[in-house]
Amino acid sequence: MAKVTKKQKESRAKVESKKEYSLKEASALIKDITSTNFDASVDIAVRLNVDPRKANQMVRGVVTLPHGTGKDVKVLALVTPDKEAEATEAGADYVGLDEYLDKIKGGWTDVDVIITMPSVMGKLGPLGRVLGPRGLMPNPKTGTVTMDVAKAVSDVKAGKIDFKVDKTGIIHAAIGKSSFDADKIEGNANELLTTLVKLKPQTAKGVYIKSIFMSSTMSPSVQIDAKNFAG
Repeated sequence: MAKVTKKQKESRAKVESKKEYSLKEASALIKDITSTNFDASVDIAVRLNVDPRKANQMVRGVVTLPHGTGKDVKVLALVTPDKEAEATEAGADYVGLDEYLDKIKGGWTDVDVIITMPSVMGKLGPLGRVLGPRGLMPNPKTGTVTMDVAKAVSDVKAGKIDFKVDKTGIIHAAIGKSSFDADKIEGNANELLTTLVKLKPQTAKGVYIKSIFMSSTMSPSVQIDAKNFAG
């Protein structure tokens, strides 16, 4: 069993285990209880009252965090030659097609997001076994398969993230860094949560958002009062 450090004990002591904090309180508390010597990721976990096994209760979407993710997102644009300049100017880290398809076939996946065009998706199909488990397969629903490559690249670089409910009914998302001001953490979390409320399936009955927890890398979890976002 991992040993609990003195700093971790101090952090846990600052969190009231049965209290449901406001989003504002939780965002400030997360900064206070983060004790890593690096810029920790701030994450949010939202338990939804849905059954992901049913297609009409699958919740997935995209949101642009107003204050960005705090992460330098590496973007690969798999595009035809006529779109290469557009992708490069928009800030894509890697731009090309066949040479990168060959690299991916060889196991290379050192990117965070892949953006491509509808005409290229046929070539990506055989790479599903490599890209799928890593969450890298482009999807029209998340805006990563598009003819407007420049906008897609710019959006991702500016803080656009996609999310999808997992098989246990939970949405996990990174919403910033512990170095962010508390109000920026709050703003990003609020944007994600209000987006989730709008995506409530019509077939979902009862309270939609059952619980919300915020944490940073290696910090305790802070429960957020879900009533404002219950749906």
